[in-house]
Amino acid sequence: MKRREVLAGAGLLAAVGWLPAWARSGTQGVPSVSGTDIDLRIAHQMLTVDGRESHAIGINGTVPGPLIRLREGTKVRLNVRNELDEDSSIHWHGLLLPFQMDGVPGVSFPGIAPRSTFAYEFPIVQAGTYWYHSHSGLQEQMGHYGPIVIDPAGADPVGYDREHVIVLSDFSRLHPHAIYRNLKMMGGYFNRRKQTLADQLRGEGQSAKERLAWGAMRMDPTDIADVTGAAYTYLVNGHGPEDNWTAMFSPGERVRLRVVNASAMTTFNLRIPGLPLTVVQADGLNVRPVTVDELQIAVAETYDLIVTPAEDRAYTLVGESVDRSGMARATLAPGMGMRADVPPLRKRPLATMRDMGMGGMDHVAMGHAAAPAAACPPEHAAMGHCSPLPAATSQPAAAMDHSMRDFAVAPGVAKTPTVQTISPMPADRMGDPGQGLDDVGHRVLTYRDLVALERNPDVRAPGRAMRIHLTGNMERYMWAFDGVKLNEVTAPIPFTEGERVRVTLVNDTMMTHPIHLHGHFFELVTGHGDHAPRKHTLNVQPGGTATFDFTADAVGDWAFHCHMLYHMHAGMMQVVTVRPRGTA
Repeated sequence: MKRREVLAGAGLLAAVGWLPAWARSGTQGVPSVSGTDIDLRIAHQMLTVDGRESHAIGINGTVPGPLIRLREGTKVRLNVRNELDEDSSIHWHGLLLPFQMDGVPGVSFPGIAPRSTFAYEFPIVQAGTYWYHSHSGLQEQMGHYGPIVIDPAGADPVGYDREHVIVLSDFSRLHPHAIYRNLKMMGGYFNRRKQTLADQLRGEGQSAKERLAWGAMRMDPTDIADVTGAAYTYLVNGHGPEDNWTAMFSPGERVRLRVVNASAMTTFNLRIPGLPLTVVQADGLNVRPVTVDELQIAVAETYDLIVTPAEDRAYTLVGESVDRSGMARATLAPGMGMRADVPPLRKRPLATMRDMGMGGMDHVAMGHAAAPAAACPPEHAAMGHCSPLPAATSQPAAAMDHSMRDFAVAPGVAKTPTVQTISPMPADRMGDPGQGLDDVGHRVLTYRDLVALERNPDVRAPGRAMRIHLTGNMERYMWAFDGVKLNEVTAPIPFTEGERVRVTLVNDTMMTHPIHLHGHFFELVTGHGDHAPRKHTLNVQPGGTATFDFTADAVGDWAFHCHMLYHMHAGMMQVVTVRPRGTA
């Protein structure tokens, strides 16, 4: 190095010493922009992952796009230039803003035409960890996403010495339209880990009787993820597992990890072996601290974690895909170039009768009586939406096929090709840790563990209730709400400004669905009263139900959809319209 380069580097290090704690990240390749007037440029670029170069779409030349740092109480102008040859957009995921600025083409604005600029302008009325991404076609899968951090106007109730933003994502060298085409040809196209005779001979997986029962139902218990490690490399801040992306710390520091799941299709099980994780924020809003060893983070969710590494050594951050076909990996270390042991992928999970919407009937598959159903939560009983479950039975699971051949659809659900199966005994699964995490031997976060740090702003009882069924046809790769795909919808879902509604989501499929409502937060119905956790994205477990209370407090048209990108693309999206009071 030349002398002036050494001096320049010394000057930079001196300057870094004066930065606030959040800026002293010491991480590789996490650019940021801040202020009240910000320029962003969407363009094609190349991305190198684990030493291999591929085509991508980035923001300001990076994947993920730059961290956008804002402050609560200010007003921001984001000038977005589209350098692509097709329309594009940016949706500000989780931000409360006028619906015209929400960034959903065909719903809130026309989109950003090629070689043109659109200026988003809105006040910043909240704090926390959020993210942004394209809502145009399948651009998000190609790298069109990035993190947002909004600093509070006052004191932050979460104390920490250092901060790192962790953006988890999935990346494929296959074009996203090729991925979608393959899924349309065969729903399990990327499932390369089906059960074999060798598994049975080794005593792994299901017994012969169980496999026959599942075969009779024409269901595959290994079908956990639509797109797997056969197509994906899992990334941390745009880096593959071999890139060893590293976040720095000094022993004894309280380190805040702002974790964003910006993937297109991947649910991650996140852990740092040797370090407890204290959850302090969910979807941008503060929660009472709860300490766990692992958590499942669905597509589009964010969690803020506090870790306090006491030892002068490296730790491995593991983001294992839900089907355990691969992992995102990074390192927390007191020095660059350090590595810790990387745990092997755990045994793949298998779907259960519970994932088929048969409640506590896992024992039925074995020819035994069903386990008693869970008690109806008091919040549900108060609204009168706990339906009596069918009586326990000892008939074999093969006779309890929940396909459309044997069961009528629920009221309000269209009997269309999009409704391949129903859940005959859907159970509230908001206390579940997630698929494959019931028996890991350590503490795993559930939605019932979350309690809001502050009292909810609206604690009125809901005035009405509604049920929405999440429906699909895996063989034809069709997804919908209530059996109706977006291109078949004749009218939006109507709400009146200020009304309170209890919404129960019923998952009639074997896949998880992270459901996102734009422009609003909602309260999870998990028994915590006026401190119910508030979120903007809710992961609904297979064959289960999830319930939230919702105040329609933002007038306008808002997207409401599954955040699995290919599920949304295949039809699992509708529009919610909030009409001003006094209008017809």
